[in-house]
Amino acid sequence: MLQRQLRAAMTILIREVPTWDVPVVSLIAQESHDPYRVLISTLLSLRTLDQTTGPAAQRLFALADTPEAMVRLDQATIERTIYPVGFYRNKAVQILEISQRLLDECAGRVPDDINVLTTFNGVGRKTANLVLAEGYGIPAICVDTHVHRISNRWGYVKTKTPLDTEMALRKKLPREYWLSYNPSLVALGQHRCKPTSPMCSQCPVTELCKRIGVQRQR
Repeated sequence: MLQRQLRAAMTILIREVPTWDVPVVSLIAQESHDPYRVLISTLLSLRTLDQTTGPAAQRLFALADTPEAMVRLDQATIERTIYPVGFYRNKAVQILEISQRLLDECAGRVPDDINVLTTFNGVGRKTANLVLAEGYGIPAICVDTHVHRISNRWGYVKTKTPLDTEMALRKKLPREYWLSYNPSLVALGQHRCKPTSPMCSQCPVTELCKRIGVQRQR
C-alpha cells in the first residue's frame, strides 16, 4: 500500500467508523477525558471482548474512579466487580498496585511519558501508547492485534510482531494519523476485517487492500 492509498483508506475510515460501535476504551476516553479511567479500562480490556470490558469498567468506576478511591477497595471487591474480564484476579492486583504507586510517586496523576508508564505493573507499550493517545491526546501509535493484522493485510508494513509493527509505523505513518489509526483499525477489525474470513464484500476500503494472507473472505 502506497502512502496515497493509505491516506485514501484513512479518509474513508475516519468518515465511516463513527457510524459503527466505537471501541470501548475510546468511548470511555471521549466521555471522561480522564487518563486514569483510560489506563484502568485498557487494563481491563486486555484479552477481553468490548462487550465484557464496558460493563465491568462501568461497575468499577461506580465504586472508584480515582487512585485515592481505588486503594480504599480490597482486592476481593475489585475481583467481584470486574468479573468476568480475562485474568480478573491478576488485574485486580495490578489495579491496586498501580493506584497505590500513582499516589506514592506521582501525586495521583497518570504519567504522560511512555518510558515511565511501562515501568508500572501490567503496563506494556500497547497500554501506554493508548493512555497517551486516548487519555492525553498525545500523538502515539498503539498496536494491538487488529492494528498489527490489518497493517500487514493492507501491505502497508511487513512485520512479524506488534512491536515490529509499531516501530515500522513510527517511521512511515503520517503523524496526522497517529491518533486516529488505532481506533479506526480496531473498529474495522471488530466489524469487518476479521482474523479469518474477513467481510471484504462489506468493507469500505476493500479496493485499497492487498488482502495479504487472506485465504477465505465473505
